[in-house]
Parts: sequence; structure tokens; C-alpha cells
Amino acid sequence: MTVATRLAGWFSGLGGAATDGLPVRLGGQGSSRTASAPVRMSGVDQALIWVTVALLVWGLVMVYSASIAMPDNPKFARYAHTHFLLRHALSLGVAFAVALLAFQVPVATWEKLAPWLFVASLVLLMLVLVPFIGKGVNGARRWISLGFMNFQPSELAKFAVLLYAADYMVRKMEVKERFFRAVMPMAVAIGIVGLLLLAEPDMGAFMVISVIAMGILFLGGVNARMFFVIATVVVIAFALMVMLSDWRRERIFAYLDPWSDKYSMGKGYQLSHSLIAFGRGEVFGVGLGGSIEKLHWLPEAHTDFLLAVIGEEFGFLGVLCVIGAFMWMTRRIMHIGRQSIALDRLFAGLVAQGVGIWIGFQAFINMGVNLGALPTKGLTLPLMSYGGSAILMNLISLAVVLRIDYENRLLMRGGRS
Repeated sequence: MTVATRLAGWFSGLGGAATDGLPVRLGGQGSSRTASAPVRMSGVDQALIWVTVALLVWGLVMVYSASIAMPDNPKFARYAHTHFLLRHALSLGVAFAVALLAFQVPVATWEKLAPWLFVASLVLLMLVLVPFIGKGVNGARRWISLGFMNFQPSELAKFAVLLYAADYMVRKMEVKERFFRAVMPMAVAIGIVGLLLLAEPDMGAFMVISVIAMGILFLGGVNARMFFVIATVVVIAFALMVMLSDWRRERIFAYLDPWSDKYSMGKGYQLSHSLIAFGRGEVFGVGLGGSIEKLHWLPEAHTDFLLAVIGEEFGFLGVLCVIGAFMWMTRRIMHIGRQSIALDRLFAGLVAQGVGIWIGFQAFINMGVNLGALPTKGLTLPLMSYGGSAILMNLISLAVVLRIDYENRLLMRGGRS
């Protein structure tokens, strides 16, 4: 096979049609491989890989752009201008290596490991609360230092809950008949995770985990009436958490009026300067590196508010590209999940769709916060924001999705996954 033929096979998947309609016949009869499409038949979803790589590379560039001026602040004076760039690049390298290993693990093995990963995530969520083990930043204790990086157990908890919920729904298929008896153990498990996360505190991660669990519950066969009952209970619970917490209430008030004298220099400061950044970017942006808001005006510009820097430097068109990429990625992952369910691989299908819910919902929340459509919530932009453990778990989850897609293709060729 020539290099030109191989490259043509890779890029032929970018249109999406190649993966939606594979040139195979179910049942394994006559699925002959031709020289014109060998990579498409035997590989994985090339378009999903390229979109992921594009977001990772763009995120690396924007993390450097957003953090290059941070050492001019006395708080970060001991850091080099490339400090966050190098650490983010190191995180990408580690995450890529681990993701390659995760891709080698069969989906059946992930199903067996699901309960144990859930238990391990609970242990780490407890350890992070122990003095001298958990690392606190800005009043929150969410990290465990590993030397070369700080690991955030809540990111592992998202992945572990996803696998656990999918495995639970496969084992408890009688959920349609005996709803409360079947769902109660899972609800208790998610409640324990929630209590540990609220103790850090990390309400944003708890919100993402709750949505993942509810999404898998609905996709796993719960009827609409019962699902809306659960959704109502969850919404009331989160509303009570906000109402009973003074600082959470203040965040809501600051979101409603970030320009007021009371909040403009306090809890509304990030939001107001994020909106200023988008306003400066207009349609085409001020150009890469030209952001003013990242110069110590916009806090957490390289993490939670990276999209605001993108909006200022690349404008409305740049933001549209980011939104479009995440929408396409979420849709593609959900399609892989539906394909698995059609092949009678329920666990694999629920896992893939759970990953789609995770990445899509977290990206939606982060974008909504940056654009002022949602109250400020400490959630990063998946694959792009600075954060080693988030990047690590995002790539592991996508590696599992690619493994699911790979096994789907084997089955459609009449092989064994």
C-alpha cells in the first residue's frame, strides 16, 4: 500500500458518511476487503480522532496564550512564561500514552472492572479530604499530589460512575417492572459520591455525575414518567443546596446582575470580564495573542474561562468553531453508542452514550458560564482547558469509545469483538 493510498483512506472518513454506512453486510457473509478502503474497514473512527486532536492542539495553543503573562503577576512570579504550557504538554503526553493502553482493553474487561473502579473512586474521594493527603486551593480540597501532577479524584469518579451505571443497568433489566427496588441501590451509591464531592466542595462535578447517571438510566430503559420524577427530585435537591448555602446564593445573585456595585468587583468579577472579552472579540477577534483580558483582568483564564480568551482572540467565528466541534463530537459518540445497542451490546452502547452525555453536558455548562447564560460553576472546557487529570480522563473515556467502535466494526465484518 502506498503512502498516498493510506492517507486517502484516513481522510476519507472526515466526511462522516464512511462511518455511518460501512461497506459491510451484517452476519459476516461476503464482507470482502478491497484495496480501495482497507483503513476504513479495519480501523476506528478517523474523523473522531482528528476532531479530538484538533481540539487538543487548539487547547494547547490557547492555554499558552492565556497563561503567558501570568508570571508578571507577583502571585506567579516564580513561574516561567512557559510553565503552564510545558505542564499542559506533559499532561497531554501522559494522557495520550494511558489512552493508548486503555484502547487495548476489551469492553468486556471494562464491564468486569466497573464495580472495582467505582470503589476505588470512593476511596480516593475520601482520601482527598484527609489532611496532609488532599491538597487545598482557594478553600477547596480537591487534589492529591502525585509529584509530576495533581490528580483530581472527582474526574475519575465521573468515569467510574459512568461504567458503574452502565453495568448496573445491564444487570438490573427488571428496572421497568420493579422500578424503585431496582434503582434505589444505584441512587444510594450516587448519593454517597455526591456527599463526598460536596464536602470538598465540588458541586459542579456532582452535577455532571448526576446528569451522567440520569442519562444512562433513561437510555437503559426507564420509562419517561419515572425519569421525570427522578429529574424533579434532583432539580429540587440542587435548588435546596443553593438556597441553604450563603455563598452559592451570592453566586446566583451575582449572575443575575454582575454589573452592580455589590458584585462587579466580587462574585460577578469573572463573569463581567468574560463578557468584556467576548465584546472585544466581535466577529473576527483581535488575533492570536492579542487578548487584553488575559492580562490579569480575567481570573482563571487558562482553565474555566478559556473560551472567553478564544472569543476575544478569534471572535464569534472562533467560538462557533468550538461549539460546532463539540456538537459534532457528541453526536458522533452517541451514534457509536446506538450502533452498539443495535448490535445487542447494551453495556458498550450505554458507556459510549454516557461519554457523549459527559463531554456534551460539561462543554455546554462551561460555554454557558463563559457566555453569561448560566451561573458561574467551576467546570473546565473538556479537552481544551488546562488541567492534567481532566485531560487524562477525557482521553481515556474517548479511547474506550474508540474501542467500542473498533469492536462494532469487527462484529459487522462477522468477526468476534
